[in-house]
Amino acid sequence: MIRILNTAGAPAAIGPYSQGIEANGTVYVSGQLPVDPETGELLQGSIAEQTVRSLRNIEAILAQAGCSMDHVVKTTVLLRDMADFAEMNGAYAAFFKVNPPARACFQVAGLPKNASLEIECVAVKD
Repeated sequence: MIRILNTAGAPAAIGPYSQGIEANGTVYVSGQLPVDPETGELLQGSIAEQTVRSLRNIEAILAQAGCSMDHVVKTTVLLRDMADFAEMNGAYAAFFKVNPPARACFQVAGLPKNASLEIECVAVKD
């Protein structure tokens, strides 16, 4: 069974994709830019603030599926500049204090809306 996840607690998709998909107990969350879901505007703060915003967006989508960050088994972080890694990592760590998920982090040439980072994840329901 496949269920489309959609919540006002995260930014609306800016293309032909869903905020998230639940399939057979696995939740796939699309990449989340640091966009304020209320204004639709890209956050212009520090990388730490942008990381928090992206992860809050992920939390909202996971909640729609009946999950939390504790259910996340894999994340992918895309950074425009790998020099931002340490600052991103510090903010990211606050969301995964116990049993952090597997993670990949890549520097990329560009992101939608000229964002500095994007984070996606996979979660598994209990």
